[in-house]
Amino acid sequence: MKKIEAIIRKSKFDDVKKALHQIEVNFFSYWDVTGVGNEKQGHVYRGISYSTTDIQRRYLSIVVSDEFMERTVNTILETAYSGNVGDGKIFISEIQEAYRIRTKERGSAGIN
Repeated sequence: MKKIEAIIRKSKFDDVKKALHQIEVNFFSYWDVTGVGNEKQGHVYRGISYSTTDIQRRYLSIVVSDEFMERTVNTILETAYSGNVGDGKIFISEIQEAYRIRTKERGSAGIN
């Protein structure tokens, strides 16, 4: 099993969530987060300068079976992409075990 952690633009969250449901990734957790990116300059909009050092993003935590990992990552990559600085990051780590508390199922059965 793999844990996929993705940090994406808030504006892309609904599209990513819909795309994940379409590939049958139906359970994940998410949080609103603030981060600091590489871009050091601000943006000017209608004569007002806005700082871009503190970036509002959405953090997704998804645990999938090994077979779903590639499909899930590709879906996030395609859906969250805008081509601009600040599209986000994806991190993948190994999950040793998972349990569903209600039924006491373990492994992939515990996450599906």
